Amino acid sequence: MKLSLAAALLIGVASPAFAVGQLPEGVAPVSYDITIRPDAKAMSFSGEETVTVDVARATKAIVLNAADLKITTATLDGAAIPFTLDPVKQQVTLTLPTLAAIGQHKLHFAWTGTVNSSASGFFAIDYTNPDGSAARMLATQFEAPDARRFAPMWDEPQYKATFTLSTVAPGAQTAFSNMPAMSVTPQQDGTKLYRFAETPKMSSYLLFLGMGDVERKTVMAGKTEIGIITRRGVVDQGDYALAQAKRLLTYYNDYFGQPYPLPKLDMIAGPGSSQFFGAMENWGAIFYFEPELLYDQKRATQSGKQRIFTVVAHEMAHQWFGDLVTMKWWDDLWLNEGFASWMENKSSIDLNPDWNAAATAVAQDRESALQVDSTSGTHPIIRHVETVDQIGEGFDGITYAKGQAVIGMMESTLGADTFRDGIRRYMAKYKYSNTATDQLWSELSAAAGTPVADIAHDFTLQPGVPLVTMTSARCVGTETKVTMTQGRFAYDGSAKQLLTWRVPLTLGVVGQPVTRAIVRGAKPTTVTVQGCGTVVLNRDKGGYARVAYDAPAHAAIVRDFASLALTDQLGTLGDDFALAKGGNQRLDRYFADVGAIGADANPLLWETLAGQLSDLGGRLPKGAAKTAMRARIVATLAPALERVGLQAKQDESPLISTLRETLIAVQGDNGDPVVAETARRYVAALATDTNAIPAAIRQPILGTYANNATPAEWDALLKLTLAEKNPVVKNGYVRLLGYSDDDALARRALGLLSTGDLTTPQKASLLQTVASNHPDMAFDFAVSNLALVNTLVETSNRAGFVAGLGAGSDDPAMPAKITGFATANLPVAARGAAKAKVAAMAARRLVNARIRGDIAAWATGGTAKSGS
Repeated sequence: MKLSLAAALLIGVASPAFAVGQLPEGVAPVSYDITIRPDAKAMSFSGEETVTVDVARATKAIVLNAADLKITTATLDGAAIPFTLDPVKQQVTLTLPTLAAIGQHKLHFAWTGTVNSSASGFFAIDYTNPDGSAARMLATQFEAPDARRFAPMWDEPQYKATFTLSTVAPGAQTAFSNMPAMSVTPQQDGTKLYRFAETPKMSSYLLFLGMGDVERKTVMAGKTEIGIITRRGVVDQGDYALAQAKRLLTYYNDYFGQPYPLPKLDMIAGPGSSQFFGAMENWGAIFYFEPELLYDQKRATQSGKQRIFTVVAHEMAHQWFGDLVTMKWWDDLWLNEGFASWMENKSSIDLNPDWNAAATAVAQDRESALQVDSTSGTHPIIRHVETVDQIGEGFDGITYAKGQAVIGMMESTLGADTFRDGIRRYMAKYKYSNTATDQLWSELSAAAGTPVADIAHDFTLQPGVPLVTMTSARCVGTETKVTMTQGRFAYDGSAKQLLTWRVPLTLGVVGQPVTRAIVRGAKPTTVTVQGCGTVVLNRDKGGYARVAYDAPAHAAIVRDFASLALTDQLGTLGDDFALAKGGNQRLDRYFADVGAIGADANPLLWETLAGQLSDLGGRLPKGAAKTAMRARIVATLAPALERVGLQAKQDESPLISTLRETLIAVQGDNGDPVVAETARRYVAALATDTNAIPAAIRQPILGTYANNATPAEWDALLKLTLAEKNPVVKNGYVRLLGYSDDDALARRALGLLSTGDLTTPQKASLLQTVASNHPDMAFDFAVSNLALVNTLVETSNRAGFVAGLGAGSDDPAMPAKITGFATANLPVAARGAAKAKVAAMAARRLVNARIRGDIAAWATGGTAKSGS
């Protein structure tokens, strides 16, 4: 699963429905034969199934999962069996009159269920056709524990089975699933009965069913048919994704050493949205929301195009890591998500060299991981999950971003070829099976000829970020002796909770070969490197650690900044920025780095700088210092914006295109009058030309307009929103309505949640957007209107949604309000997300107290106070 952009901003807030318990062992499914008859108009469906089960030991009770289903029939080998439903445990128990004998048996169920209005279980996506008529697409979303809302089943990843799915669809519509349709039979009532081929053995959460008025377009990649399925009229927007999927399938078949095993791989585009995810890796039928898959040349930016590639790469990597080989239980979710995140970046490096993906990963993915791992609210990559309530908390930045970073560190440590050989061994040995993390370490160790588990365990079984500090560097002849210690980095008191890591690290003098070392513990480690000169720790930033230098070593890095590799320049910016926020050094070191960045420096440096300055500006309260900081940001970034211009140039580098997007967004948010006026002019033109804004700058221009909108301009945006028929464009306009910095306009946006003008997912996304600039207002609204909000939120997101709304608040009272809300409304097992948010808020307050004075000094033209 790929987190949506909204979920990435509220990372870690998800938690599934409130239930407990794993299924008892002894009975397991072998195959399911399921028939579903949906009534899209009534938002309901009926189903029946025959499940072949294997009884490993004689039993008088069979327990499986079911949630929100009204079961009308249950039989075992043709005999009716009494059953009980437990809505809290989300289980159905069949009580047998006599012991079921060891061996195979046939279970049969019939039931009715609900089609949901948001993306959980079997759900509907409502949209408008170009002619203004209403349309409805049906789809399923089962990760983590929502297949049980579709059919009674063993809805846990270790219970792999085959699935044969049948469904009835309206005559003018098309149904689609994991496998191709074996038959499509017209029915007397004008409907069509689809029967799909049997799937390979797979986990229940990977099953998929969809139907609607759609088009399908295909390409062949070897023996595999790759398809794009979209609402009618936009299938050609899938051409880019189809072309990239063909490249990726060839790449992955080679990398994993196991060919993709299904006859087809469909990518389905849904014209809706989710609070939690952007795409889901259903085997052979990957579901995406449209912005994550379809490339609209009239509206998509370069960053949007690159995101399509990375999301497709992520979901296709899951066809091996997650689908072919699946974690046994949700403790090891990172085996799915960390590897898919890592593969999206690795494939970008190899297939799109002009994107400079390796450096981008240092500036963005690495920083994301280190950031979320630096407070007391963090947790180990592998953490025990006891209840279904806790599963969704695993879909967070530790699982995705830290998982990706640790995998990259292991590849860097073992070497790319050795690491790949280990992955191939793992795939070959465990295909169609389930694993735990240590089985991966065993295969990597076998490939490397040396144990890797000790290092790997340090980074997966304990939380936090190592801090490696260079205490001295002495030139001796033609070599340098570098002395280092290892501690822990954090923004809060968790830094004092000392942990020990075996940190694989590369280091060396600029221009000289690197030396590999393992740094462990507070006892000094001395490493000899070739040459004398400026020493850089964690060269290319492959190691998962922050690094700090003594004063002379840092001064040398600033002096030779232009000579550093781009990855090391970006890593230095990131480390010095974080170390200042953590109280390890003053901001003057970071601003010294900034001063070393030339106007013609790599665009990624300026993009990173723009994001960091925006972060600093957001830490000041409203007043003179904040106004001064906004002006200083605009002045600092002005040369870079002048360099790239407001208009895209033919055949320009993708790095220039994405830098322009960032600069327009940051300058617009900070009140640059030229950017704000440009945005107003472009948006005004939309009234007569829906494509008036050039695609390359469309999103940041719209964001600038919304952020700076006057009441009259907000009214104009609302009018555009209500008149818009393109569902994707309309979803974007809805979010913009909540983006204003003005309190009164934010309240007007919240007022739309009680009207019938927006769909359920649109209302949820609008509330989240209001929270980005008005967290206190959004949280208080949600608490006061909890019954309404609960109808908007996906089941898998309910436990963390409201806490996430208030998480951006600087009000000292907000942490207690979030804790109080969680205590009053959530079971104990579902409060982890709220606790993590409160910990992050506490860390933010500490950071603000440390650096606000230095920010204000820099904003008024001075420099931060000097310090070590």
